Amino acid sequence: MQLDRYDTRILEILQAEGRINNQELADRIGLSPSPCLRRVRALEEAGLIVGYRTLLDAKKLGLSLMALVFISMDRHTPERFENFEATVNLLPEVLECLLITGQDADYQLKIIVKDMDHFQALLLNKLTRIEGVTGVHSSFVLRKVIEKTHLPLHHAGQ
Repeated sequence: MQLDRYDTRILEILQAEGRINNQELADRIGLSPSPCLRRVRALEEAGLIVGYRTLLDAKKLGLSLMALVFISMDRHTPERFENFEATVNLLPEVLECLLITGQDADYQLKIIVKDMDHFQALLLNKLTRIEGVTGVHSSFVLRKVIEKTHLPLHHAGQ
């Protein structure tokens, strides 16, 4: 799908304000409501908009410890990776799982927990018990310096 300036502007606004109503969105991009809504629906159908979410304050919910956990696997087989990925997908504390290269690890997990006891229980009772996990190295986040959910649309496709 080729994006024009209206589509790009719609995506930029929706990334920042997912709850904006169609009338206000249309006003902000300079279209009438019907064509604006058609464009949003087309962007959804094309798979460019994959969903709408609400961002929550983790600390206010008692989730104050974030960790980056690097996981090494014993064998690099599709079955090992599929089992690991399926298992960590079931853990609500795992916010992100990335298969990585360039490190001594195979995966990087972003984990959020309430405290060190919660982290220890997750690590010892769940993560290290996944078949094939041979190494676990953790780093704890002291402070979020930058946290974005917006994709840089003005650079996409260039």
